[in-house]
Formats: sequence, structure tokens, C-alpha cells
Amino acid sequence: MIRVPVRLAGASYDVAIGAGLLARAGDALPDLPGAERAFVVAAQSVAALYLEPLEASLDLPTVHLAVPEGESAKTLRTAEVLYEHLATQGAHREDPVLALGGGATGDVAGFVAATYMRGLPLVHLPTTLTAQVDASVGGKVGVNLPLGKNLVGAFHQPTAVLADVATLASLPEERFRSGLGEVAKYGLAVDPGILDLLERTHGAVTTRDPDALVDLVAACVRAKASVVAEDERDTGARAVLNYGHTLAHALERLEGYGGIGHGDAVAVGMAFAARLAAALGIASPDLLARHLRVLAALGLPHAPPTLDPDEVLDAMRLDKKYRRGLRFVLLEEVGRPRLVEVPTAAIRDALAEALGGAA
Repeated sequence: MIRVPVRLAGASYDVAIGAGLLARAGDALPDLPGAERAFVVAAQSVAALYLEPLEASLDLPTVHLAVPEGESAKTLRTAEVLYEHLATQGAHREDPVLALGGGATGDVAGFVAATYMRGLPLVHLPTTLTAQVDASVGGKVGVNLPLGKNLVGAFHQPTAVLADVATLASLPEERFRSGLGEVAKYGLAVDPGILDLLERTHGAVTTRDPDALVDLVAACVRAKASVVAEDERDTGARAVLNYGHTLAHALERLEGYGGIGHGDAVAVGMAFAARLAAALGIASPDLLARHLRVLAALGLPHAPPTLDPDEVLDAMRLDKKYRRGLRFVLLEEVGRPRLVEVPTAAIRDALAEALGGAA
């Protein structure tokens, strides 16, 4: 097991990464003083696989609160149902919420933990690659609205994160591959060493070797922890973690929060950002070529689905980085990001080129 510290002002915690951690969660978690019960938020399919060993490892009685699968869980209605269950069960402020599942489950469970009684302890138990390398770390929690992704949310740091890489063996291939989109983001925008690690261990990663996955998840968590420690509330430097997400979130909205996987959307968004950077003279065309090689090696897409460019632009204007204009995280080269306000005409031209299939 590897422990990666996330050191924040008044809210430090550890991310434990290893194989078989859910069955040892009681030993791996810090003390939860005053807790009488643990409320485990999980979709039924995830609970069927992991709830029993988790419950057996804990000293606390547990209550399972079921949520819908995937992004369909991230709604105000789901949050309302969870509030009602917590109230009916008599949850109090020392009782932890345990988010067991992927990033969507962690987001809605974390949002409820942040807001019920103005804050319950939160423990993330991520079971997807996207959640282990990204969504469970950093304290961003929230739900979607029909008009946009993560438009309602809060910052609520967890008490602990347990990333059990053994759970990744149960993921369908397309969901595991989609998680590699977030891994690629860290390698391209934050720590180029992650790309080197991917190249060295590509075979072991794609066959889901536990040792290789522990090292890869730990590298991504270290990269995210360093950025979050510098900018916990997302007011500046943390914007780099949104690399590829301006277009990605627009695609997810237009595809109905389920038509395209998050990591696939991020991959498309990163390739688009590299195309924009070259068009604006911020980066050389070699940057786009490097993106396309990395994404192809991981089996990830680079071209957006066929959509109306005006609809894509409208969806992107709901991005949280919008400030009287669309702002993108762009790279000068791998590992050198900057936040750039991009003219609408340049975005439209890059969309037309990308939709035309040009590489």
C-alpha cells in the first residue's frame, strides 16, 4: 500500500492506494470519533460487488443508500432523496458518508455530505480509474443541471480516500480505457513523467496488473495533490486540472450525460486544445502530433462527434472558466500550461477542422 498525503490548510488527509483495501478498510481508515453508523452511498451494481467485504471490515454498523448508475446519479433529485434517507435514519454530524463507486457517485455523495447538517465526514472509496486518479481527490463535489455539468456544487475535502486498484479488474474495457483519458491529462498538462511511466508500463497497465496500477494511480494523485495544495479553492493554478474539459463538458451535455464517457470526452477536448494552441501560435504543430500519438496508444478518441458547431459553442459558454469570453487551458508544450481567452472565430475554425477529421 502507498499513502499519498494531500496537505491543505486545516483539511489534510491521506490517499491510500493498494490492492484489496476495501476488505481492510477498517484498518486503513483513520478514526471517526463520535460516529455511530456509516452511510454507504453506492449504485446497486457496485454494492453487489463490494458492500459485503466493506461492511465486514468496518467496526461501525452501515446503512446502504442506493443511487442510480453513472452520471444519472448527479441530480438535485438524487441529492434530495439522499437527504430524506439521512433524516429518516437519524444521521448526525459525526456519522460519515462513504462514497463507494465511480466519480459520479463520489460527486453526489460528497455534495450531500457537504450540505446535510452543514457538513458530514466524507470518505471516498473510488472503484473506477477516473475516480481513483482524479475525482476522489481535491474536494470538488456537486451535481449537474440539464443546462450544464457541475453547475451546483461545493468544496468539501474528504477525511480519507481508499483507492483499491483490485476493483479496476471488474470494469468494462471501455470504462477502464476512458479512465486513461484523465491519466493522459496529468501526463500532458502537469507531470510529463506520467507519460514516461505509461510508456514503460503500457502492457502491464492495459492488462490491469495491480502493481503497475498502484504506481500509476499514485503518480496521478501526487500530481493532483501538488496542484490542489497550491490552489484549494480553484481560483488560479488549479485551472490546469481542467485541461481538455471545456470542450469535454460541452460534449457530455450535448450527448446527454451518458452518450460519451468522461475520459473519452477529455481526450477529445485535449486534442482540440492542442489544435487551438497551434492555431494561435502558442505551441508548435508537434504538440498536436504528440497528443494524437498518446491518445492512439491508449485507444482513446481525438475527434469530436458530429455536432452543430454553434450548439457546441453555446454549451461551452456555460463553462465555469467563462469570463465575458471563452477561456481554455492550453499548452505551450507538454507540462507547460496557461489559461488563454480564445476568440470565438478561432474556436469555430478549430471545431470545423476537428469535425472535418483533419489531423
